[in-house]
Amino acid sequence: MIALTLTCLLVSALPAEPPPLPTVKQITAQLDDLYRADSARASITMKIKTKRFSRTLQVDSWSLGEDLSLMVIRKPARESGTATLRTKEGLWNYAPRADRLMRVPSALLSESWMGSHFTNDDLMRESSWEDDYQSTAAWGTHEGKRVVLLTMIPKKDAAVVYTKVTMSFTEVGWFPLLASYYDGAEVVRTTRFSKVTDFGGRKVPAVMEVVPTDKPQESTTVIYDKMTFGAPIKRSLFTPRGLRKAAQSR
Repeated sequence: MIALTLTCLLVSALPAEPPPLPTVKQITAQLDDLYRADSARASITMKIKTKRFSRTLQVDSWSLGEDLSLMVIRKPARESGTATLRTKEGLWNYAPRADRLMRVPSALLSESWMGSHFTNDDLMRESSWEDDYQSTAAWGTHEGKRVVLLTMIPKKDAAVVYTKVTMSFTEVGWFPLLASYYDGAEVVRTTRFSKVTDFGGRKVPAVMEVVPTDKPQESTTVIYDKMTFGAPIKRSLFTPRGLRKAAQSR
């Protein structure tokens, strides 16, 4: 009886066999489509913490297909109506007080967007995890749990600034947990994903926290407060006239 009990304890202590490893294509295709839809509308809270200041932005965003997106700041009041428009032709910033729409030159794409740890280039980027990276998948661990680990190396012709990206995903559902971005052998920033939330039948991580490696006390946290996939959005919204109307509305 004692021997049988010990055998049962040993068997229960052994790790369960992992399920079949998903293919790279399955993971990257899901990652590409995670926040993407034919159309989407969102209300976002962005919390920015730096050595010099901390601030919180309330932002409305719209997207249509892969090329069109618009972000309008609602709060704080002094920046209400400030907007960023992305089209196939480029990136534009709108200053409501001057009523000016200014194209962001390529030399400024690496500059910070509204003081956050996102750059203008991050907003403009149209890279595809599936098409622009040569990736490998393996089982790994994250915070003591089994995860799918993807290692992604950009292809030679890909317009990607990082030399490597590693990302861990939940064993079930394949939701991203942690992404590390490399410049050579050094991790230059990380992104943590959390709070998987059901938005109208579609589950996505509702919180993303970006931390620069050289400034670990700083961060930018994006919180999706509301998100509607398949929202009815007119193409005219992504024009100077449509932008101004959206920026002036409350």
